[in-house]
Amino acid sequence: MAGKTLFDKIWEKHVVNNVEGGPSVLYIDRHLIHEVTSPQAFAGLKARGIKVARPEKTVATPDHNIPTMEQHLPIHDELSRFQVNKLKENCEANGVTMYGLTHPYNGIVHVIGPELGLTRPGMTIVCGDSHTSTHGAFGSIAFGIGTSEVEMVLATQCLMQSRPKTMRINVEGELQKGVTSKDIVLYIISQISTGGATGYFVEFAGSAIRKLSMEARMTICNMSIEMGARGGMIAPDETTIEYVKGREFAPKGAEWDKAVAEWRQLPSDPDAVFDKELTFKAEDIEPMITYGTNPGMGIGISAHIPKVEDIEKASQNSFKKSLQYMGYQPDEPMIGKKVDYVFVGSCTNGRIEDLRAFAAFVKGKKKADNVTAWVVPGSKQVEKQAIEEGLRDILEEAGFYLRQPGCSACLAMNDDKIPEGQYAVSTSNRNFEGRQGPGARTMLASPLTAAATAINGVITDPRTML
Repeated sequence: MAGKTLFDKIWEKHVVNNVEGGPSVLYIDRHLIHEVTSPQAFAGLKARGIKVARPEKTVATPDHNIPTMEQHLPIHDELSRFQVNKLKENCEANGVTMYGLTHPYNGIVHVIGPELGLTRPGMTIVCGDSHTSTHGAFGSIAFGIGTSEVEMVLATQCLMQSRPKTMRINVEGELQKGVTSKDIVLYIISQISTGGATGYFVEFAGSAIRKLSMEARMTICNMSIEMGARGGMIAPDETTIEYVKGREFAPKGAEWDKAVAEWRQLPSDPDAVFDKELTFKAEDIEPMITYGTNPGMGIGISAHIPKVEDIEKASQNSFKKSLQYMGYQPDEPMIGKKVDYVFVGSCTNGRIEDLRAFAAFVKGKKKADNVTAWVVPGSKQVEKQAIEEGLRDILEEAGFYLRQPGCSACLAMNDDKIPEGQYAVSTSNRNFEGRQGPGARTMLASPLTAAATAINGVITDPRTML
């Protein structure tokens, strides 16, 4: 009998019941909520006269709608203010812990979970947000859910789920200088497309993945959703254990020892069989940048935009439409293209390592006058670290400004919107039409590529400045 995958081991431990010929009833260890997808769920509970089943398993934080300037003032936008206030009201009424706007633990939901030790190996974790896949970096089954499912978890601490297929993506070898985990995941998506992992839970493995830090692993799993996957995960190892150790809500004492012993049993067995397996060479990856309007439309930064005839026949019309929106032509180089905005932040690249990398790159240099740059920490704790480590001083000396935490310009639900027709190099996760503001044009890239671009004012290969 074949061994079990990491996914198998966690899934099977959390199945409460199986519906014959249908989905499984899955127990949920950690439920994360924010202000956008929870109001209707709480309203549904109230209408049915139901309380939250296990409030201690749920943690809330406002992030999508909050401003990243002057957070001590009332939120200006009426809808944003309503949603944030409603989250507070619902949490207080149901005994749910919430880290509000001025709380030292506030931040983007997928940043605070790991940094507080709420995210741990072997867990099932859900949130009404597609990038919940981030938490899979710890060796957990983590995925986004819809509003009706948020209500289901609040009411029962369980969820009806059909078991997905499993895929393993191996990245083997040594990365080039200037290539980051963001480049790895953008490269994979460019190779397999935005639908290449549809129906699968993906485990990322291989020597290049094992060498990554926890924060870099979170970037990879965060964007697994952009290849169509239900979620992404990476087997827990010593890097994982060291990261979780000593965090605010991590197990302590004998409980810690017991937990670690269990975590060491989680990695996929050597003879485990996946429904699909792919392998890529780390050496083939260079700094990546997107040129179109989905995350799969990415190329190595030294390459040219594809020619129409190089695109599959069925996709040529959408390819032309995408380039028309972006104002680009087939077979053009990306290097040297003008940029108006640079955004560093989001649940993809708003952690302290990202800010350190960006600050180290721009240290002693000056931001280009034509670029408006938003550097946004992913949480209050990241902001505090950035200040204590002197990163804010380095940024200000180079002409940048450290904003306050929030989702910011990732999705234009707050005040941080890219103006119509303007070009933004963004370290976030999506480049759909209007994602960063109506008519905004987004190129996804790593913090290093964003830094090089912010200094030169045009798209720049960061390797030329390292």
